[in-house]
Amino acid sequence: MPNVQRVSVIGAGTMGAGIAQVFAQSGIDVTLIDVSEEVLDRGFAGIEKSLSRLVKKEKMTEEGKSTAMARIKKAGNASDAAGSDLVVEAINENAELKKKVWREVAAVVSDDTILASNTSSISITELAAVVPGPNRYIGMHFMNPVPIMKLVEVIRGLTTDDATTEATLDLCKKLGKIPVEVNDYPGFVANRILMPMINEAAYCLIEGVATKDGIDDVMKLGMAHPMGPLALADLIGVDICLNIMEVLHRDLGDSKYRPCPLLKKMVAAGHLGRKSGRGFYEYGE
Repeated sequence: MPNVQRVSVIGAGTMGAGIAQVFAQSGIDVTLIDVSEEVLDRGFAGIEKSLSRLVKKEKMTEEGKSTAMARIKKAGNASDAAGSDLVVEAINENAELKKKVWREVAAVVSDDTILASNTSSISITELAAVVPGPNRYIGMHFMNPVPIMKLVEVIRGLTTDDATTEATLDLCKKLGKIPVEVNDYPGFVANRILMPMINEAAYCLIEGVATKDGIDDVMKLGMAHPMGPLALADLIGVDICLNIMEVLHRDLGDSKYRPCPLLKKMVAAGHLGRKSGRGFYEYGE
């Protein structure tokens, strides 16, 4: 396995930008790739804002911020991942789109480049099957917000080898993260447990068991959760929650994973949470 000195992150949304920031802060050069120049610019602005908050809190110097930003460069095509020791994909939760990207990446990187997906629910084994050398393919599921949350689920697919797994676990530690190795099952651990809770909270809301504030307060005050499940759904993205529930329902075949109709209605209405300004709650600019 290569000594990771250069990383490419594909997808400059909230997760991709956060992942790029963490690598840059750890002294690793990053190419942040997105087909949308607007998304790239927004991702860069988000990284700069995040680092500025660290400076304001005196957790980083202005020089440290400038050095970290200088380690990140923008690019617009998957082919720009050439020369990377590690490629992390953090695009939309769409299996076919991910496979298309991975075919493009595999055509330009070396045979020993580690290939990692930040997918929150799609099978690592399925994605690995489209690249040569699926033994070097693995899941790195970072949590949102990436610069703050310590956990990384490291998902081992059916074909992932020991060397790739160990190299990925070691890298997570160098990033200041706490990796937890899990196997490739729908939703892995985090979302197999979390998403049904959010889904059930949505059912409680439409059945009139309690108000949205009441549901969230019960979980915060009674279960010591830092955030209620409905507020958390807004942070994650209601569309992402629905997508993951659909994957769980389809792949595990159990009716207990049936997505709440309210999630479907909200997505259809464009009420996606914080990113759209409205979800279970409303958000200002």
